[in-house]
Amino acid sequence: TYTGTGTDGNGCSNTDEVILTVYALPNVFAGSDEGLCVGETLILSATGADSYSWTNGITDGVSFIPTLGTTSYTVTGTDINGCVNTDDVAVLVNPLPTVDAGADQTFCEGTSTSVNGSGATSYIWDNGVSDGVSFNPSVGTSTYTVVGTDGLGCQNTDELTITINALPPVNAGSDDSFCIGNSATLSGSGANTYEWDNGINDGVSFIPPSGTETYTLTGTDSNGCINSDEVVLTVYELPNVFAGSDQELCDYGDLLTLSATGADSYSWSNGITDGVGFLPSLGTTSYTVTGTGVNGCVNTDDVAVVVNPLPAL
Repeated sequence: TYTGTGTDGNGCSNTDEVILTVYALPNVFAGSDEGLCVGETLILSATGADSYSWTNGITDGVSFIPTLGTTSYTVTGTDINGCVNTDDVAVLVNPLPTVDAGADQTFCEGTSTSVNGSGATSYIWDNGVSDGVSFNPSVGTSTYTVVGTDGLGCQNTDELTITINALPPVNAGSDDSFCIGNSATLSGSGANTYEWDNGINDGVSFIPPSGTETYTLTGTDSNGCINSDEVVLTVYELPNVFAGSDQELCDYGDLLTLSATGADSYSWSNGITDGVGFLPSLGTTSYTVTGTGVNGCVNTDDVAVVVNPLPAL
């Protein structure tokens, strides 16, 4: 309260008083300094006054996307008495990490690989894979996305495509069996080029050895993918057919029986039957027997029969 005393020209005086009220400025607080990543929204809400006006075109309590770098935002707060005060808040917007998922990959079925992100501090992949851990992708084309986080907590993503080509359906052919001396031709299918073991060539005939042998085929397709198959060849020995020892006899008119051994069934030349007697012709005759074994393999042998005439008396 201020009192004033006034005196006029007559020496008369009087007094009056005035009351001055001085309000404190509002305790405006713009908020704590902020740090965030590019693209994130921010809401600045001041306290301590009744109304607020911000610089940089933002509105109190309304979200906005701050620009990259450090920006100072000033708020002017006005209280109910019309008193004004200001405060500043610094907002640091950090760039996103440059996350790289790596180059696209193409492999053949059954090949293991791993995905390795770079440009951040930690990485999380989709599709159930982990950074730097090998796995076997399924056949087809799949996209793998990585989320990389840097030391400031900022995240960015990248992706790569992994293509897995199926193995060619290589077919070495059906197992086979035959008799020794016969040729065989092995021809693969299902790929573009073929390579056989045991020194044979695809589509080229050869004479396999006796016994059972497994031949492995390796086929390569146009993608460079390789698969294999095998075929078993069984080669039977020929039966050891024996027509019997050569014979010499006199022309007494007796029946002769030829019986071969070493096979399961026999067929003779000259119309004779194995084990059945017949009357041989005068002179020297060669009889050929064809014997067939249990595997169907055939061999032959000959026997010479000499029938001498009886002396003339």
